[in-house]
Amino acid sequence: MQLTEAAQSKFEQHRREKRQKIEQMGIDPYGRRIEEPQAAQTVKTQYEEGKKTRCAGRIVLLRDIGKLIFVTLRDSGGAIQIGLSKQLLAGQWEMIKLLDLGDLVWVEGQLGKTKTGEITIWVEKIEMLSKALLPPPEKFHGLADPDLRYRQRYVDLWANPEVMERFRKRSEMVSSIRSFLQARGFVEVETPMMQAIAGGAAARPFITHHNTLDIDLYMRVAPELFLKRLLVGGMEKVFEISRNFRNEGLSTRHNPEFTMMELYQAYGDYQVMMVLTEDLITHLVQTHCSGWELSFGEKTISYSRPWRRATYAELLKECAGCDMEDMTAVRKKAQQLGIPDTDKKDDAVVISEVFEAKVEEKLISPTFVMDYPAAICPLTRQSKKDPRFAERFELYIAGMEVANAYTELNDPDAQERNFRQQLRGLSEEESMARMDEDFITALKYGMPPAGGLGIGIDRLVMLLTNATSIRDVILFPLLRPEIKE
Repeated sequence: MQLTEAAQSKFEQHRREKRQKIEQMGIDPYGRRIEEPQAAQTVKTQYEEGKKTRCAGRIVLLRDIGKLIFVTLRDSGGAIQIGLSKQLLAGQWEMIKLLDLGDLVWVEGQLGKTKTGEITIWVEKIEMLSKALLPPPEKFHGLADPDLRYRQRYVDLWANPEVMERFRKRSEMVSSIRSFLQARGFVEVETPMMQAIAGGAAARPFITHHNTLDIDLYMRVAPELFLKRLLVGGMEKVFEISRNFRNEGLSTRHNPEFTMMELYQAYGDYQVMMVLTEDLITHLVQTHCSGWELSFGEKTISYSRPWRRATYAELLKECAGCDMEDMTAVRKKAQQLGIPDTDKKDDAVVISEVFEAKVEEKLISPTFVMDYPAAICPLTRQSKKDPRFAERFELYIAGMEVANAYTELNDPDAQERNFRQQLRGLSEEESMARMDEDFITALKYGMPPAGGLGIGIDRLVMLLTNATSIRDVILFPLLRPEIKE
């Protein structure tokens, strides 16, 4: 329960008075350097009766029964009970009586068990590390209001242990991705986050200004064009795990600042990327999850191999009931779905909007959607079998796009034509500002045939940790400013 401002002020004043009393005892209420504590979970796992140990953490439970106080301390990985006895701590008892929920302390003592068998540190020394001036959530049931949890993640992490565990698992998964790719010969690189031209994806960028150069710059929407420059330079396998920024909507699946893993492999294609994607994600499932079938909200998703592979055209017919070859039927379906201005839109755009409306939500089990219409894939090589289609796939799980991959276009003239087609309708000044001439120049020096892959880290972690909102896997998601009453 969130305290009212008046109640919070009252609690804070009471705790400030306690802090003053601690200071009057000559004790620093904000601690000092201490001997490195042991993790609570490790102490419990390696329990030995009578062994001396030391732990540090936040007080999350406090039972004062007079001359004996039982406290539960929580650190980043777990919790342990400590016993504070007036007989053992007579010289510090006055300070101990000023402890509150939320305070951070360091303790040293011998391990033992209570009559109920609970592992306990019987404290011989205790030091105050930080006096909390605000109380934790009532009765330590944790923060329940989602908006408050996201705004006060610094409380959410210790008030809700499952939140701490999810972010720990996210970190471990990202480390696994790095080691997996490095073991396959990929080199991790860093490319600019501020770019003179917003390229690499069709998305609205955030704009900033560099004062010294007096130029506008764009927070990158994707690192793609810089990573491909590295292929030209002779780096044959590169990847980057980085933040991208898109000035678009907020939802349970979208945050304007998000994390992507993007990689490029010389001499590969989208088929190679498909195998790599399946290998990587199943490696994460096997390493960090319990079994191949995982819950995601009310759904159960099987990650057992092999995953389904189906063409864009097959799925449109299967899920929307219309054939890509029959644009009359496709446009009729779009009108039935309430898609606006269908008569003014290009065929490829109408097909794409029908696909988004009718197909994506039905792709629950891992599904590779292959061979997209070439008209909506300006950076992708066309299929040799049928140039109307591009050698591209997107991986869908639980109705979400999780990965996107291409056989990369490396013909500079074809790439320039596609760029100009994409910019058609803009003024000459606008189109020149968005045309990455240097990337075309790089291609003229020769880029090897390659496969490229992007995986949304946030969405992937959502799926593998059963978090149905992207805000649950981003430590500090973007929120609307809080309205003070």
